Amino acid sequence: MKVMTMTINEIQDEIVEEFSSFDDWMDKYSYLIEIGNDLEPFKDDWRLDQNLIEGCQSKVWFHAEMKDGKIIYAADSDAIIVKGIVGLLLRAMSGQTPDDILNNDLHFVEKIGLKEHLSPTRSNGLVAMIKQMRLYALAFKAKQA
Repeated sequence: MKVMTMTINEIQDEIVEEFSSFDDWMDKYSYLIEIGNDLEPFKDDWRLDQNLIEGCQSKVWFHAEMKDGKIIYAADSDAIIVKGIVGLLLRAMSGQTPDDILNNDLHFVEKIGLKEHLSPTRSNGLVAMIKQMRLYALAFKAKQA
């Protein structure tokens, strides 16, 4: 029996819907913290300088591996809100093919109002995280070719 996985856009729509149920940003921040707390534990041997995201105010580590044609990401951060943002990115892009990751625009960031509620440095960090996930996708795609 083939398990149908959701597309990046379906996952984003789900995230937008979840966030629309909160009226104010304090509730949204609480939800982000909850998402961060639910992240899979990040292996200590992945906490390497080369896995740190450049341009983030807080420490953010990303790890990626290819499994059955799909990229599985893992990540962690030392900041609770950032960890929640990381959780959303993992949810949207982990378990997807390199092509899907490279050909998708992460519109949920705008739609849930996240970008306008982040400080400029956090916003830059978010862009850096997305860029790193895409670089992993590019690297895995090149390896497949």
